[in-house]
Amino acid sequence: MFSALVLNTDDGDVQAHVRSLNETDLPGAGAEAVRLEVLYSSLNYKDGLAVTGTGAVIRGEYPMVPGIDLVGRVQESRHDGFDPGDLAIGTGWQLGEAVWGGYTQQARVDGNTLVPLPEGLSPRQSMIVGTAGLTAMLSVLALEEHGVGPDAGDVVVTGASGGAGSIAVALLESLGYAAVASTGSTEAHAYLRALGADRIVPRSEFEDGPARPMDAGTWAGAIDAVGGDTLATILSQVQRHGSVAAFGNAGGHALHTSVLPFILAGHRLQHLPQRPPPDGLGAARRFAYGRGLRAHPRRDYRTRRHSGGCAPDRRGGGAGAYSGRRCGLGRPAWGSNRAGVQSVHLLFIRCAILSPHGSGSPRNAAP
Repeated sequence: MFSALVLNTDDGDVQAHVRSLNETDLPGAGAEAVRLEVLYSSLNYKDGLAVTGTGAVIRGEYPMVPGIDLVGRVQESRHDGFDPGDLAIGTGWQLGEAVWGGYTQQARVDGNTLVPLPEGLSPRQSMIVGTAGLTAMLSVLALEEHGVGPDAGDVVVTGASGGAGSIAVALLESLGYAAVASTGSTEAHAYLRALGADRIVPRSEFEDGPARPMDAGTWAGAIDAVGGDTLATILSQVQRHGSVAAFGNAGGHALHTSVLPFILAGHRLQHLPQRPPPDGLGAARRFAYGRGLRAHPRRDYRTRRHSGGCAPDRRGGGAGAYSGRRCGLGRPAWGSNRAGVQSVHLLFIRCAILSPHGSGSPRNAAP
């Protein structure tokens, strides 16, 4: 027997309950299935929407176990890449949306969607960085791959006080970029400067949409967590042959822009799909997880640990891991990052963001 947070519907209303399940209750996961003892998952914004039924997050059939990422110890494997006792990370691939996710003590997933936990990183740290950290590092890799390096100029990060945005700011600064943070939260300014933001611009400078199809070339590149008119404005302001990595739609999913930045200035808009194509992004994610340390940390980001309950402690500028025991699950614990996927420059992030005196996570704030 094991415990899981199970979602079900009653006349259209989503209800969440901690239930005791058997191994036979786990859904199948194909010919290369891997069964895991789940050690940690993280608490993402999307998970909150799923549990409360606020957004159309669940795409599979109910009952459903939420949790869009997990790390666990292999108990049983039909996949050649994993043996019992191995530690593996799962994120993306509609985990917690169309297939059962990480808010459980046991999970069965397709082994092709897992990556090994890198050496030197604990399971808990991997979920403190979590999906937010993966998204941030994939965004930085996308800029690098398209020629936006530290010497290219300013790189703006929208939604910078959110989970993925804040990690992106820290990564950019530690890699030598001039990181410009955009946020609507004035109380987050000191936090973003501590992460390494060169300067901060208000969200309002972008949210009304572009003044003209092609504006002054302000940004060498951008990492966008907002979408909508903010993304349209950013696209109009990127320098010639610049690149934008986009992964969010907090400002809306509609994009009202022009082809001119693309056909006249060579701009590139790189999206980060949650489910990678078979021929590429999966390998890129594995590369990102295993990529070595490239810079020395210059900051010590410490965060408060929870003394109890299941709510993040915002006073300390961060949060530790949620205790599954306090949340009624017994063994697992859930990290506190807020944004949304699989491989991250995790060894780098571990040194650049996590405190050497203990695990921590970036501040959990709204974009």
